[in-house]
Parts: sequence; C-alpha cells; structure tokens
Amino acid sequence: MIYRQFGDMQGLLEVAARETLAVHIREQASRALSNDPVEDLRRGWDLVVSFGLSHPDAFALLYSAPSADTSRSAIREGVAVLQGLITRIAEAGRLRLDVAQATELVHAAGIGVTLALASNSPEVRDARLSETMREVILAAITAPAAPSAAEEEPGEAPGFGRITVHAIALRALLAADHTVLSPAEHQLLGEWLDRLAAAREPHGRRA
Repeated sequence: MIYRQFGDMQGLLEVAARETLAVHIREQASRALSNDPVEDLRRGWDLVVSFGLSHPDAFALLYSAPSADTSRSAIREGVAVLQGLITRIAEAGRLRLDVAQATELVHAAGIGVTLALASNSPEVRDARLSETMREVILAAITAPAAPSAAEEEPGEAPGFGRITVHAIALRALLAADHTVLSPAEHQLLGEWLDRLAAAREPHGRRA
C-alpha cells in the first residue's frame, strides 16, 4: 500500500510532514491581525518556532532538504503568509528593506533558529535564543512608527531614513494597485521608488 500510494517510505514521510505544515499555515493565515503589523510579525515568528519545536521531525524533513515539488509548494505557501505580514509593515511606513529582501531574511533566520533549537534536547535549549534572534531581525528590518531626527541612522542626512521607509511603503502600495497609473508610469515610478528604497546614503556621500 505504501509503495503504491507514496512510492516509498520517504514519500509517505514527506506527505505526512507536508500535511502537518499545511495545517499550521492555514492556522497562521486565518488568525486575526492587530493594528500593529510589527507585533503581528513578532507573534507569527513565535508561532512558527513553536510549531517547529512541537513537530521537529516534520520540520526538519521539510526544511533541511526539501526534495519533492509538493514540499516546496507547501513551503512557498508559508512564505506567502510571511510576505503578507511584512507587506503590512511596509504599507505602514515602517520597513527599512524592500518586501522581498525582508521576507527572505526573516524566513531564513526563523528556519535557522528553529532547526538549531530542535537539534538540542528541550532541557539544554537556550530559551532566549529565539527571542534574541527575533528582536535582532526586527530591529534590522523595521523603523519606528514616527522616526525623529534623533532616530536617523548614523551618517544619514536629516530625513533620509524617512525617505527610505516611505519609498518602500509607497512601493508596496503601488504593487497592489495597477489602476491609477498607466503601465509605463507604473514601471517608471516603481524604478524611482526602488532606487530610493535601496539607497543607504545621500548622493553626496556615495562612493
């Protein structure tokens, strides 16, 4: 029966792991969101780590070496949920990186810390590791809700950090609406916003 339905025992394990992940993704996608998108991402991180530690074998099977297209598809669905959370941060004007970069960073860090924790027995795990990594990543990708001049990054011109996060915010909103501008206008504005979002120093200071 196993060989007829799943090819081999590895195939059966992959299906079981994928279905376990699918349940988790559906729960993540359906949970109510708050008015604070950064806090929602924080909660999402904790839920993923908790899921990985509750199902370490399934998590390791899926993320250590995904070998089946169906497994990769399930992972992409999870990344899509994560990207939705990060897009909300961008739309709020609080994202320092573009949505794609921030999504890749959070996904890689979350998977890495979960696999690291799962590799140790519960009694020797560092309970603070996930929280520390989470806050480091959030500090790297998010900006305060209303940054002041004192909160600008060292070496930046006054207001430059605000230009960056608002460019990212408008880029995220622009991606969701293609009706206001013509395709050519949409592409041109997108290029300008990408340039502003990627810039880390004012023109006078760039090498």
